[in-house]
Amino acid sequence: MLTVHHLNFSQSERIIWLLEELELPYELRVYQRDPVTQFAPDELRSIHPLGSAPVLCDGEIVLAESGAIIEYVLARYGDGRLTVPVTSPQYPDYLYWLHYANSSLMTQITMNWIAGMAAEPGSNSGLLSALKERLERHLFLVEDHLSRATYFAGTEFTAADIIMHFPFGTMKGFYNVGLDNRPNIKAWLARISDRPHYQRAMKVAGHEQDPALDLGETRSVF
Repeated sequence: MLTVHHLNFSQSERIIWLLEELELPYELRVYQRDPVTQFAPDELRSIHPLGSAPVLCDGEIVLAESGAIIEYVLARYGDGRLTVPVTSPQYPDYLYWLHYANSSLMTQITMNWIAGMAAEPGSNSGLLSALKERLERHLFLVEDHLSRATYFAGTEFTAADIIMHFPFGTMKGFYNVGLDNRPNIKAWLARISDRPHYQRAMKVAGHEQDPALDLGETRSVF
């Protein structure tokens, strides 16, 4: 059986959601962040050297990284579900957004988050301005794409939507990109929120309410 090592308020919720959508059996092992530092507990390092989540165990296989785990599960157990055939016109979009989520969007959000926390109160440095401008370009890209597509790979929900959700969901508790002027992203989030497997996955992951709608206290790692 697959084992998911899940850290609360982390990207490992993507893997829980993926397995719920596929209706695959799995064992869940939950770890809690330090209430002060918000860091993961040291015991996660006994599973993977980086001590971060998600980590998936499948027999003797130990795999980290959200994108790698998603591709592994779909290739081994997906039976063609939640993906797009390579012959489909939508395959390039599927592939792009599946990799864009962490390699580009989360990188930009994380840089803005850390730079903002490290800056002096009221600081208006050139670095902060440059980072915010670059993030805005990324948000425009996402908003524009969803003005022409129901989901990231077209008309059908796929794993690309699963991996793209975290920056606009749970990550809001660390850094809120703001969606007041982004109706297409908000409409996409609403469609996601209606999915029964998503709702169950978020409860299993430890959320008391939909993280895309949660405007609770911001978490800090400093």
